[in-house]
Amino acid sequence: MSGNGTTAGDDPLQTAVWRLRSRACWADAAALLPAATAPAALQRAALLVERCLYTEAGWEEAEDALRTAEALAHTDEERGAAACERGYLAYSATLHAVRDRADEARSALGRAAALIPPGAPVRALLDFRRGLIAENLTGSPQAARAAYRRAHAGATACADPLLLSSTWRHLAGLALREKELAEARHGFAESLRIREELGYLVGTAPALVSLAETETDPEASRLREEARRLLKLLGGVPTWLARQLSPPTTDAATA
Repeated sequence: MSGNGTTAGDDPLQTAVWRLRSRACWADAAALLPAATAPAALQRAALLVERCLYTEAGWEEAEDALRTAEALAHTDEERGAAACERGYLAYSATLHAVRDRADEARSALGRAAALIPPGAPVRALLDFRRGLIAENLTGSPQAARAAYRRAHAGATACADPLLLSSTWRHLAGLALREKELAEARHGFAESLRIREELGYLVGTAPALVSLAETETDPEASRLREEARRLLKLLGGVPTWLARQLSPPTTDAATA
């Protein structure tokens, strides 16, 4: 579902869902979708799983939506897509220290890899998520880079700009860790450009902050201030970025 609603050919329902999603209104977007068919149930689940990553809340609703999607899945590709979302939810819970579900995340994504055929549009998203686990849970940047590159090629082939913005950003993050500043700046700038063009507001603040890491003042400060403005507009979402950008508490003795 990563690119739904972002092209001129999308139907009005998908466009409405995209606009709500991009403004951090995942529950409202999910409410527009009927849960009676496998594709709609899967999209509802994906929206609510994404909300967990950005808000660190709504875990039970995401679990319920996932169970519905899993029950309605009939083809291997539908089962694989549902397993991909389950793995992402388990990854998010582990990343945010809600509960250690790293083994569940790996198992679910492995099951998805066995079910989703090569060349399927969701395969690129699966590769990206396997890269996230390699980078952030396993601590294997080389495996992460290989997975991100596969996802990047798949997103390009399937014309999925939102996923492409994420692969640019995470490949740039690995480059920054290796002090490849020019490569990192280019990747972060591409990620930001795509998200701004798509109007993906909830993902724009993280892209701004990432690019700021490769710049010096006054440009770095300008980018961070723009990210703070967006966070305020979206009610402090993403929550983890809001904490990162919060000004330090002033000591009472020096206030």
